[in-house]
Amino acid sequence: MILVGNQRGGARDLARHLMKEENERVEVAELRGFIADDLDGAFQESYAMSRATKCKQFLFSLSLNPPKGADVSQQQFMSAIKRTETKLGLSGQPRAIVFHEKRGDDGEMRRHAHAVWSRIDVEEMKAIPLPHSKRKMQDISRDLYLEHGWKMPRGLAVSGQRDPRNFTLAEWQQAKRIKEDPREIKAAFQDAWAISDSKIAFTHALQERGYWLARGDLRGHVAVDRHGEVHNIAKRVGIKTKEVRERLGEETALPSVADTKIEIARVMQAKMEEFQREVVEKEQREDKQATVKREALKIRQQKQREAFKEAAHQRQEAEEQERKQRIRNGLLGLLDRVTGARRKTLERNAQESAKAQQRDKAARDKLTAAQLAQRRETVKKRADGREENKATARSLTEDAKVFQKMETEADADRAARREEFKQRRRRQSQDRARRRSRSRDGPEP
Repeated sequence: MILVGNQRGGARDLARHLMKEENERVEVAELRGFIADDLDGAFQESYAMSRATKCKQFLFSLSLNPPKGADVSQQQFMSAIKRTETKLGLSGQPRAIVFHEKRGDDGEMRRHAHAVWSRIDVEEMKAIPLPHSKRKMQDISRDLYLEHGWKMPRGLAVSGQRDPRNFTLAEWQQAKRIKEDPREIKAAFQDAWAISDSKIAFTHALQERGYWLARGDLRGHVAVDRHGEVHNIAKRVGIKTKEVRERLGEETALPSVADTKIEIARVMQAKMEEFQREVVEKEQREDKQATVKREALKIRQQKQREAFKEAAHQRQEAEEQERKQRIRNGLLGLLDRVTGARRKTLERNAQESAKAQQRDKAARDKLTAAQLAQRRETVKKRADGREENKATARSLTEDAKVFQKMETEADADRAARREEFKQRRRRQSQDRARRRSRSRDGPEP
């Protein structure tokens, strides 16, 4: 059942729309929490309440549309409305429910429902917030499809874990970090089943979610994931084995678990090689980028040092000129010599010159330290990136070994089963030969 809802105002327009005569039958099934006994009056009450707040979209309107051909009772509609109300936080709010019956283009009579709530909380005198309402309605809709066994639209289905053959390197690493949730695994199987109506469709839906359909060792339909784990289809979907066989046919046409594991192992080993090449390319690309950055940093720092040197030189000349101007010439200079003022001026100049040299040296040392820190940071980033790439490459090598082991073990298992099958056939052949021999010799006297 598709649920579509939205916040809105326009009380009169909504009431008029819900009571349209283009529907062959319109039934106002419920008016809860309103004084008025008609839709227009009820929605006008909600509007009047909203005037005491800043809320302009004071109603929440929900439509419930069953899948084509589904026979949905009024009780089932009411149950879906109740679940939506609870999940959205609208329990106890004034509510109107309207049923429509309309004949489609194919001549089939179809029934759908509308529910409208007032969002105004009269006790708090504010609108009830409805965060993530679209996602919540999709969750309920998806559950309804699963519960009733209806074929689910693809837009409602969730993927669970995705097909690892389509992973990017980043997605592969993330998938390894995140522990798989059993509930998500079950949801992936249920959704794949719900959106499929044939063996081919179900096979594709499973592979989109990272599973391969196979024949179980003890008969039955199973699925194998990228880890080589085997999942029973009937148990994962929550249905009977008979239902699985009715939709998918006999499992004898499917590859065995061992063959499927070998296929997965080979596909995933190729994927690991692809990731390894990607890591090598990433390392080469980052190395070139680091070289360019180091050269750019070198040029930038050289310009900073030259600018610092030029600024220091100009400042030194200006300060030296200022100090020279303090020394007077002529009669005043002679007077300064006699009074000792010249000696004091020279001492002052010498002290200021020494301080200026210390200041410039400290500024130069600070610049040098800052530039050195920048170069170290650049080197460290490149070293960290190189180490990260090495760690990723090592991890991919280990992953490849896991798939190699899976292939080897599955191949050995397949060989053992073939040998067991040959021996069984040989024994059967020998038994038939003995029976034929006894039959030719006749009964013993």
